[in-house]
Amino acid sequence: MEINLVAGGPGRYIPDLSAYSSENTKWIGVDRGVYYLMEQHINPWVAFGDFDSVSSTELEEIRETVQEVNRFQPEKDETDLELALNWTIEQRPEKINIFGATGGRLDHFMGNLQLLMMPSLLETGIPVEIIDVQNRLYLAKSGEHSVLEIPEYQYISFVPVTENVEGITLSGFKYPLKNRNISRGSTLCISNELIQSSGTFSFSNGILMVIRSSD
Repeated sequence: MEINLVAGGPGRYIPDLSAYSSENTKWIGVDRGVYYLMEQHINPWVAFGDFDSVSSTELEEIRETVQEVNRFQPEKDETDLELALNWTIEQRPEKINIFGATGGRLDHFMGNLQLLMMPSLLETGIPVEIIDVQNRLYLAKSGEHSVLEIPEYQYISFVPVTENVEGITLSGFKYPLKNRNISRGSTLCISNELIQSSGTFSFSNGILMVIRSSD
């Protein structure tokens, strides 16, 4: 099972969600993200949020469409997306994709990035990817990883999440590297490109954020 979450970020950054649907996909709406799903004719499996970003009419439509609606007070310790992600982790899916988590307020975006670093998520090993019309990003632990060419996401960047990332080697890239160490704050691995249909990156210690982007 793959679970896709749609949060309430600006709708213009959300791609055509039908491209991410299959018979094994479950959709979770988060706050206004529930309405984004309904606008794309996708019925959410479950909904989460305080729903302070939808009108009373839209909320009524949500209640009529979604079988399980989990509504929370606006004043709380977790964001709506964190609550939805915690529930999703408990379902033990094979993968989690998150849409509607970029654009708009930078504090919301930075908070959403922080969710990828939750120990409770990292311990599960469940791959999680944040996706919008221009970017895809995920975290990678030490080891060797393959990347395939995706023409609509031409550029690939590697950003240190931990204080240090050791032994980075890039093969099949325009700007290759061999056994380099980088520290948090480095821009050495920003805006690379594959020069063939696939490539590999590996490192011996640390955590990297992998960002695939287009202009």
